[in-house]
Amino acid sequence: MPYSDLYQALKDANVEFWANQLPPQFANAFDTTKHGELARWQNQFAQLPNISANFRSISTDTIKLGDADEITPELQHELKTQLQTFSPWRKGPFDLFGIYIDTEWRSDWKWQRLEKHIAPLTNRLVLDVGCGNGYHCWRMLGAGAKRVIGIDPMLRNIMQFQIMKKFYDNNAPIDVLPLGIEDLPPNLNCFDTVFSMGVLYHRRSPLDHLFELRDCLKSGGELILETLIIDGELGEALLPEDRYAQMRNVWFLPSCATLVSWLNRCGFTNVRVVDVTVTSTQEQRSTEWMRFHSLPNFLNPENPALTCEGLPAPKRAILIANAPS
Repeated sequence: MPYSDLYQALKDANVEFWANQLPPQFANAFDTTKHGELARWQNQFAQLPNISANFRSISTDTIKLGDADEITPELQHELKTQLQTFSPWRKGPFDLFGIYIDTEWRSDWKWQRLEKHIAPLTNRLVLDVGCGNGYHCWRMLGAGAKRVIGIDPMLRNIMQFQIMKKFYDNNAPIDVLPLGIEDLPPNLNCFDTVFSMGVLYHRRSPLDHLFELRDCLKSGGELILETLIIDGELGEALLPEDRYAQMRNVWFLPSCATLVSWLNRCGFTNVRVVDVTVTSTQEQRSTEWMRFHSLPNFLNPENPALTCEGLPAPKRAILIANAPS
C-alpha cells in the first residue's frame, strides 16, 4: 500500500507525529496471519488488469472510471468476475469500464441530502470516519477537497477502495486507512471538515465519540454527523435491549433534540439539524453485488414502520456543527 504521499501530507499539516505512528499500525492491520481472507484478496488484487481509466468522473452520483469501449468484452467479463470476489459491495454505486456495481446502499442519495448544507470542501483537509469502501471519500475529492483521508477497520472495504484507486490514479490525494477512530492520536486538531456517517449508533459511549470527532477538527472546523434517530423530545433515546433491525451492535438512538443537546454539551457550536429521512427499501436493499439479507428483511412484514423486533424503523438525521473556536 503506497502511503508516502500521505506521510508528506500529514507532515505538511503539522501532524508528523501521526505519520510516524502509522507504519506499525499498517503492518499490524495487513498481517495475513491475522485475517483469513486477506492473502486471497491481495492475490486477486495483484491479478487485476494493469490499465488506467481514460474517462473518470467522481463528482456524479455514480463514481465512473473508464468506458466499456476502453477494454475488450472478454476483459470486461473477466474483470467483473474478479470484482465479484470482493463482494459484498455495500456502498456505492460505481461503474468500472461499463461494469455497474449496484451496491447495497444508494450512498449517492445520502450525499444529495447533505451536499447543499455543508461548507464548500475546496482546498480542505477532510476526514471520513467509518467510510466503508470510500464512496463518499471520492465524492468529497470530487467536490474539491485538497486531501481526503477515510478510516475504516474492515479490510474488505480497504481492498475495494484500493481497486478504485488503482484504476483512478494511485497518486491521487485520497486514502482509506485500516483504522478505527480509537486508533488516531488524541488532539489531532488538523482537519477542516470531519464526517461521521452511520457510526454514532455503533458506539457504546456516544459522547466519547463526539469528543473524539471534536478533537480531530481545527478550531471552528465543521462536523457532519449522520446517524439513526427516533422521534421524541429532549432527553429521549432508544437503547435496544438486544438487536435492532437484526444488528447486534446498535446502542443509542437519540431524538434530534437529545442529539443536539449532546453536541452542545461536547462543546460544539452552531448545531443544526439539516435533514431527517426515513430509510427506504429502495435506498438499502439486496443486489447482485450484495446477496445477503438487507433492509426489506429487517422490517416487520405487516407494518414496515417497525423493525422485525417491533422497534421504530430506521430513520436518519444529518446534523452539522462547528468545533469551538
